[in-house]
Amino acid sequence: QVQLVESGGGLVQAGGSLRLSCAVSGGIFSSYTMGWYRQIPGKEREWVAHITPGGGTDYSDSVKGRFTIFRDNAKSTVWLQMNALKPDDTAVYYCSGRAQLGAVDPRLYWGQGTQVTVSS
Repeated sequence: QVQLVESGGGLVQAGGSLRLSCAVSGGIFSSYTMGWYRQIPGKEREWVAHITPGGGTDYSDSVKGRFTIFRDNAKSTVWLQMNALKPDDTAVYYCSGRAQLGAVDPRLYWGQGTQVTVSS
């Protein structure tokens, strides 16, 4: 059973920084593409960033240059470093993981979410 557990959310002032962590258990972490999403209640979940098993990264335009996603396969953990935070970054942030197509378990897994609040 694959489980993802986020941590690191909290309250921060605009311009500040925060690092989110996602610990993965029960799967082959090194084979997963890992991602971060965020959601405001009543709105659609928004993709933020992802990192491939090979370490390739991509970011949404709204966070590019401010956020960094990175992973440590030995620790089965992925992080999202958030700098220069803005009030409109306020959301519940979710970690996701999925093996490549053709894998034995192709399901998309989600963490429980962690609240990030940026004050102005």
